[in-house]
Amino acid sequence: MKKPVGAGIILLNSKDQILLILRENIPTIPYPNMWDLPGGHVEEGENPEQTIRREMNEELELDLGEITLFKEYHHETFDEYVFLKKIDLNPDSMVLHEGQRLAYFGLDEILQFPLAYSYHKVLKDFFDSSRANPQGI
Repeated sequence: MKKPVGAGIILLNSKDQILLILRENIPTIPYPNMWDLPGGHVEEGENPEQTIRREMNEELELDLGEITLFKEYHHETFDEYVFLKKIDLNPDSMVLHEGQRLAYFGLDEILQFPLAYSYHKVLKDFFDSSRANPQGI
């Protein structure tokens, strides 16, 4: 059986904060009422980059322009492709079609609350790599 594949994106602002989405508070969805990276599941016929572009257009009405692949994660039950985009957005003025709210957070804040899926590890990896190679982001 083929594992599900997801695509997420780190939207990093000029203050080194990451944009997160507060998931809907619906008990039947995975990780209700938890913060999450924007993204979604890869659909039939899509690759992960096409997925993240589609999801950002559907969820936030956001055209991503140039993005880079940050890292691939291969978990026991699913695979995840995490992309990166440096962009300053105003969460209060953005259209949100999925989720309760958008907000930017720094790493110290992010580590204080639960995140959906495996995103604590992903964001810690990201901040560790950006400290080691600040020109790489």
